[in-house]
Amino acid sequence: MTGQETNDRKGDVLVVENLVVETGGRRPAPILNGVSLRVAPGETVCLVGESGSGKSVTSLATMGLLPKGALAVSSGRILVEGEDVVSASPSRLRQLRATRMSMIFQEPMTALNPVLTIERQLEEVLSAHSQMSGAERRSRIRDILSLVRLPDVERMCRSYPHQLSGGQRQRVMIAMALVLEPKLLIADEPTTALDVTTQKEILKLVADIQKRLGTSVLFITHDMGVVADIADRVYVMRHGNIVEDGPIGDILKDPKRDYTRNLLTAVPALHPREARARISNEVVLSTTELGMTYGASSLFRKRAGTVAAKDVNLTLTRGRTLGVVGESGSGKSTVARCVMRLIDPTEGSIRLRNQEIAGLSRRALRPARKRIQMIFQDPNRSLNPRLTVGDSITEGPINYGASPDAARTRAKELLELVGLPADAIDRHPHQFSGGQRQRIAIARALAMEPDVLVADEAVSALDVSVQAQVLDLLDDIQARLGVALLFITHDLRVAAQICDDVVVMQHGRIVEYGPTAEVLGHPREAYTRELIEAAPGRHWDFPNFRPLPTPSGGPVDGATL
Repeated sequence: MTGQETNDRKGDVLVVENLVVETGGRRPAPILNGVSLRVAPGETVCLVGESGSGKSVTSLATMGLLPKGALAVSSGRILVEGEDVVSASPSRLRQLRATRMSMIFQEPMTALNPVLTIERQLEEVLSAHSQMSGAERRSRIRDILSLVRLPDVERMCRSYPHQLSGGQRQRVMIAMALVLEPKLLIADEPTTALDVTTQKEILKLVADIQKRLGTSVLFITHDMGVVADIADRVYVMRHGNIVEDGPIGDILKDPKRDYTRNLLTAVPALHPREARARISNEVVLSTTELGMTYGASSLFRKRAGTVAAKDVNLTLTRGRTLGVVGESGSGKSTVARCVMRLIDPTEGSIRLRNQEIAGLSRRALRPARKRIQMIFQDPNRSLNPRLTVGDSITEGPINYGASPDAARTRAKELLELVGLPADAIDRHPHQFSGGQRQRIAIARALAMEPDVLVADEAVSALDVSVQAQVLDLLDDIQARLGVALLFITHDLRVAAQICDDVVVMQHGRIVEYGPTAEVLGHPREAYTRELIEAAPGRHWDFPNFRPLPTPSGGPVDGATL
């Protein structure tokens, strides 16, 4: 670092210098290899990279939250407003948290206490870090909840986390992080699990509060669309190293490193792919006036219930992909669960290859089960950690009468089909990466030789590069096997790249339905246009490193470009 750079950094809110973090034990292994970065006052800096690159470890080290005995800082400095947090005592770290620096975690349901009201949790922060009286704390809590634009603040104060929506819980997390107006806010993937409209609201909220309070933001994400919309500067991480950094415009327009270019080219385009030729007109799945109402009237209880889906009419032909998009609560996953008969629809018809399955008993449904299989969002939860990969894949076919030897032979073939070695069959799920585990989940679904695959947010938790690989894999499997795919997603970019037709849902009903090129390219409904407008980074052509032209022909204006 030059003398001029040292002088320039004296006013920075966060300075990380040559940070090395290692694992514990007799043979420590490096996780971070001399990481250096800085965040200036009022600046938004994005830290990007794939899973395992060291992004979250960097943030936890800054907050002094590295798991004891597992990870430790072995060298380097982390300066927050000039104070080194690496050498700070535990009591001093507790004082710095919330007052000088704070963090928004990715999953609010695991970060919030489920047995305490929202007011009680915010009051705990104020009691621990301020000398406010009870009346002052109550007033401050209501002020900060109003600042993050939560409706009916008094009701929010009385509510428990499970009584709020995902977006509301994330707003509570932001309120908790900002209640004492820290100078540094670290946001670790705070919008990954949110739909595009809620994500847009949260990002705008953080930006507005940042301007109002002058907060510096270190934003950790793998979503390059979000980076394009919010960042002033970017640091790109890989394998514990910073491989490239610079102003956002330079990174997007002229990336220097192959790894950065690969991250950008892996971002799916928002404009739909070219329509594929139909391989068949055979309808393998259809629904007619499908509906699901939770808590409806029963013999002993009269109540209207909550309508999760109503009058849903879908048609899926062999070898085609039908996407179902919409916000959280739009009814997407309810439709998927009804189609799979994981829940029983309250009205309507579901036909699987001309067989009505909506009213079948569990026993009568069993023969049809093998013809429709599901790929879940999180393979960590859908794969049994105690079973080998081979046992997970062969369990279904064996239950349906296949011999163990034949099922095992087929499992090896499927592993190779999804791009994994056949000898992976005797390993356990924890020995694979997230993308590899999702490939295993796909192989398990294919083992039943289904006519229909239902993928419920199957790539939303994956890095963009791994996501691209899984989407290519699904496309290849369809071309080889002719499987039909019902694809549930909140990511319009993904829908544009994999879906032949798209259904847009809102409040449990279909508002638009048609070929992907028409629905996303020329939307008729205001709600569809709203979803497209909310897509992060929609003004960038990431694979070609350039902004997209506006309707007038010029490049899109941006705050940081």
